[in-house]
Amino acid sequence: MSFIEPENWMGRKRLTIVAGHYGCGKTECAVNMALRLAECGKKVALADLDVINPFFRSRDTVRLLKEKGVRLVANSRMCANADIPSMPAEMNMILQDTSCFGIIDIGGDGAGAKVLARYREKIQREDYQMFFVINANRPLVSTTSSALKYLKNIEQASGLPVSGIVNNTHLCEETTCEDILRGIVLANEVSNLTGIPVVCHMIERGIGDIGNVPGRKFFVDIHMKKPWEK
Repeated sequence: MSFIEPENWMGRKRLTIVAGHYGCGKTECAVNMALRLAECGKKVALADLDVINPFFRSRDTVRLLKEKGVRLVANSRMCANADIPSMPAEMNMILQDTSCFGIIDIGGDGAGAKVLARYREKIQREDYQMFFVINANRPLVSTTSSALKYLKNIEQASGLPVSGIVNNTHLCEETTCEDILRGIVLANEVSNLTGIPVVCHMIERGIGDIGNVPGRKFFVDIHMKKPWEK
């Protein structure tokens, strides 16, 4: 499968797993990736495997995903707000259909990453990548040592190596360029210690002047909204 610049990092592999600490923005990353690939004419499926203590869920955007041609693989909408650690039966479709780009949104930390162990052997046989999303404004991953701890915890629980780092440092509507720059420092430090490349910096559209932000920028729309924002 081929992909056109400037976002070849996104479609470089057929399967992309999106992981990270609770509240880092991994679900926002997964949804935006799926929509962007679909806009480029790709056949895309988004698997919502965030089944441990879910707050923001890919399945909350089911209507938008359907409108844009993205197939959502998730548990029943009747269980949308429940903490039920069961896997959607259609997950095997993503692993077997080589014509489809699959985005896999897993739960936070090691507990959420454990769901991947069930599919590890099948994933290892596929063309895949796993991204670790960092938000330097989250207290439990705001330092290099704590971020490394969570990254290693996810790798150990899933049995799969992280292959890319996504900086998604934000403070919701109060995000500034300085927040993003602080996240770049953290992401680069983790990258230098692990050898895992920083693939992009997620930035909300319309955030304002970001002229000082170096590197690859992934501009996103916010779809994961708090109940009072909908």
